[in-house]
Amino acid sequence: MNEAADTASIVVVTEGGGHIWAIVNAIADRFANVTVILETPISKWSLLKRRAKRQGWISVFGQIGTMMLVRLGKRFGAAHAEEIAAEYNLKTELRPGQNIVHVPSANAPEAIKAIADLKPGVVLLAGCRVLTRETLASIPCPVINYHAGINPKYRGMNGAYWALVNDDAVNFGTTVHLVDAGVDTGAVLRHTRGEPGRGDTISSYPLRQAAISRNACVDVVEKVLSGRIEPFDPGLPSQIWFHPTLWFYVWTGIRRGIW
Repeated sequence: MNEAADTASIVVVTEGGGHIWAIVNAIADRFANVTVILETPISKWSLLKRRAKRQGWISVFGQIGTMMLVRLGKRFGAAHAEEIAAEYNLKTELRPGQNIVHVPSANAPEAIKAIADLKPGVVLLAGCRVLTRETLASIPCPVINYHAGINPKYRGMNGAYWALVNDDAVNFGTTVHLVDAGVDTGAVLRHTRGEPGRGDTISSYPLRQAAISRNACVDVVEKVLSGRIEPFDPGLPSQIWFHPTLWFYVWTGIRRGIW
C-alpha cells in the first residue's frame, strides 16, 4: 500500500449494527484515518408505505411478520452470533474512541457537509439509505457500497437467504460495488462467496457474510485509495429482492429447512 493510501481519510456511512461494525473495525485496523457517519435509521413505516405502492399491502404485511421474526431471531440467537464472532475473531461492537459524526440521514445537509470537510479518498456505504443523485454529485471521490448479496442477481434485501431458496448456494456471498443512483446497480468490484454455517438462519446470515467478506472490503478500499478501480462484468441476471412474506418464510423453513 502506498503512503497516500495509508494516510488518506476514509468515510463509512451506515446505520450501524453488529455485522457492519465487524467490517468497520477491520477497516480501522488497517487504516488510521476512518470516520463513521452514523445516520438515524429510516422509519420502518415510511419504508413500508413506499414498498406497498409497488408490491401491495398484503405482501408488505407478510414482510412485516418476517421482519418481526428476524428481530426475535437476533434476540434469541445471541449465543449463535457470539459463536460466529468467536470463530472469525470478529469485533462486533464499535471500538472506543472511533470518530463518529451523527446525522439524521445520509442525504442530509449535515452528512454532505461532513464529507466535504473530511475530504475522504473513498466513501464506503454499508447498510444505509440509497443516496440521491444530488448527494452523489456532491461527493468528489469514489463511492463504493458493501452489499450482503451477490450482485446483480441478488440486489436488495436478504441476498444470502434468496440464494439458498433458489437452490443457488454457490451465490451465497457479498458484493462490493461502485455506487450509482440505482439500488445495488453499480459496477461490481468484488464478489466474495462462502457458505452458511450450521444453525445459521436469516437472522445470522448477515454476520456470517460480514465474516467472510471483511478482508475483501479492506482490500477494495486499499485499491480504490491507490487509484485501482477495477470493475468487472459478472455475467449474471439482475433482480431485486425484498423480505420474504411470513407465510413463505415459514412454509419454506418447514418444507426445505431453509430458515
